[in-house]
Amino acid sequence: MAYWFCLTHHTVEGTEGCPNKDRLGPYDTEAEASRALEKAAERTEAWDEDPVWNDDVEPE
Repeated sequence: MAYWFCLTHHTVEGTEGCPNKDRLGPYDTEAEASRALEKAAERTEAWDEDPVWNDDVEPE
């Protein structure tokens, strides 16, 4: 079974739930889905620090 994190209700959902436009996923486990916002924040921070992905910073 797949799981999604609902951005509207801040809950983990199964296949039946809010529209996919309002969800992050799918994830293999409920535990992974429950960390969706934390994982997204970690990825955003990594991208912000990556000069290849950050147009504002010149590569050294």
